[in-house]
Amino acid sequence: MTSAYVPDARRFAPATECNREPLLQVLAPRLPQGKGSLVLEVASGTGEHAVYLASNLPHLTWQPSDPDRASCASIASWTQHAGVAHVKAPLQLDATDPSWSVERADAVVCINMIHIAPYAACEGLFRGAASVLPPDGLLFTYGPYSIGGQHTAPSNARFDMSLKMQNPEWGVRDIDEVKQTAANNGFQLVERIDMPANNMTLVWQHG
Repeated sequence: MTSAYVPDARRFAPATECNREPLLQVLAPRLPQGKGSLVLEVASGTGEHAVYLASNLPHLTWQPSDPDRASCASIASWTQHAGVAHVKAPLQLDATDPSWSVERADAVVCINMIHIAPYAACEGLFRGAASVLPPDGLLFTYGPYSIGGQHTAPSNARFDMSLKMQNPEWGVRDIDEVKQTAANNGFQLVERIDMPANNMTLVWQHG
């Protein structure tokens, strides 16, 4: 059966080509290894990460999502053009929603959202992830973070300032603040991995 044609609504995020391979190297050994395990990606944006990661992890089923309609259209378009059958149709999901339109997931991935959103999105991410993950399930967050109130590089300090100029509710988050939010929702930080361009992948375990 031929799938319906999706108009080319692809969006492009230049940073994706720089960070997608390092992300794959970190995620591949840590995501569930069982065939058909469901990975929920929150705030999938353009969909480029979803398609690249899923293409290289064919044993997983990838569920992308984003609150923005145009982003969901981009995700669907990238998926069709790449011909990746194990990427599901994108969900229009807002991390701050009190309940998510997903019953369960074996892992949750969130790339570059926490700093480009009000802090309520971070709180909602942990709350929602707690509702869909099994005991000991993992949530992965990626992006820039400060530690103990100090930026890890001058470029991150400048980035933080530029974010706050765009929206005072945005900004590079401090790991200690995020750890408290995580603990409030039954998560603990089990691994911190330094990434290129002064970013980090944080691995959170539920329960």
